[in-house]
Amino acid sequence: MNYFRYKQFNKGVITVAVGYYLRYALSYRDISEILRERGVNVHHSTVYRWVQEYAPIVYQIWKKKHKKAGSVAKLEKHLISFFIISVLV
Repeated sequence: MNYFRYKQFNKGVITVAVGYYLRYALSYRDISEILRERGVNVHHSTVYRWVQEYAPIVYQIWKKKHKKAGSVAKLEKHLISFFIISVLV
């Protein structure tokens, strides 16, 4: 299933933004600023919408692959890495 169909931004940009939010617990404005420094001008409300749309998908994908988690830190690490790998492949 193509989750990024009809999106204005590249799936890599969306994946990085959602990954920053889930992994590092940055604010939407911080993520927007980080992306702006890298040449992608995106409003913080757009990052918010991406997180609201893709975080549940990330969790569902992760839950199918990993039945048990040892700790919250491991959960976050595996969740982000799996989402980035599965989306970019």
